[in-house]
Amino acid sequence: MRVAIDVSPLRQTRAGTARHLLGLLPELERLVDVELLGWGGSRKAATVARDLWWYPLALARRARRANVLHCPSFRGPTSARVPLVVTVHDLAVLRQPDAFNRWTRGYSRVFVPRVVREAARVIAVSEFTKRELVELLRVPDERIRVVPNGVAAPFVASGARADGEYVLVVGTVEPRKNLPRLAEAARASGLELRVAGARGWGDVDVNGTGVRFLGFVPDDELASLYRGALCVAYPSLYEGFGIPVLEALACGAPVVTSSGTAMAEVADGAAVLVDPQDPDAIASGIEEAIARRDELAPLGPGRAAAFTWRAAAESTARVYEELA
Repeated sequence: MRVAIDVSPLRQTRAGTARHLLGLLPELERLVDVELLGWGGSRKAATVARDLWWYPLALARRARRANVLHCPSFRGPTSARVPLVVTVHDLAVLRQPDAFNRWTRGYSRVFVPRVVREAARVIAVSEFTKRELVELLRVPDERIRVVPNGVAAPFVASGARADGEYVLVVGTVEPRKNLPRLAEAARASGLELRVAGARGWGDVDVNGTGVRFLGFVPDDELASLYRGALCVAYPSLYEGFGIPVLEALACGAPVVTSSGTAMAEVADGAAVLVDPQDPDAIASGIEEAIARRDELAPLGPGRAAAFTWRAAAESTARVYEELA
């Protein structure tokens, strides 16, 4: 079976969908004949060109010799020549459009429903995202398959630990990551907040007393930051999965994250859950996670062991087999 996969997100970002692809592809290539398709670079003009030309026109033509076309995000063709599989990581742009730039809001409002409607199968990365697909886009339950993300080395409990006493947050700097409230909570607890992630959009201020912005961090260094943290805080306002939560758990770090989104599903009792809208609740959660370190640290790797890229690839290949 030959599967064409759009890898354009690898040219666009190093977070989110790119991390998903980097974990999934090596395992998937063991199972099916993969044809990698991609176009463009990381600049805004390339993003617009992909949305206007690559996805609606060129991608489906390039994939015409494949048995299945897989788009690892909801950017894809609205008319495909072969069965289309679309992976949806979250629907934040529809649920919280004001957190995104004007182009992304406009594109998503028009094209995301059409792309998802064209897909023969929709892969959701969590049960939370599956519910969002049903509620917001009315996707029939029988067309959705839940395939969670995985985690692998270097995100393991043993290894180097970064120095210092700090709370760590990981992710692209953008509005829904809730960094101003987290910074307020960390200051209230008298702790340094380290922010690991590329700058994104939305003019989010990551400066201020007690905040250290690290920028993008390579995986080996990131794993040592997870291990060395007093706790990892991820009080995002909306996520469809929350890969940093899974990575932190795998590294044995106490985790504080948001109740009511997919992160509670991922952690499944191995993290402290808080109201992300309340800085006092976040501060209390940080203090609780640190106090419960001896209890939480061994729970994380056990929970993370349930999420592997091999299992994700096997489940994804079964989705292809349904269509080929």
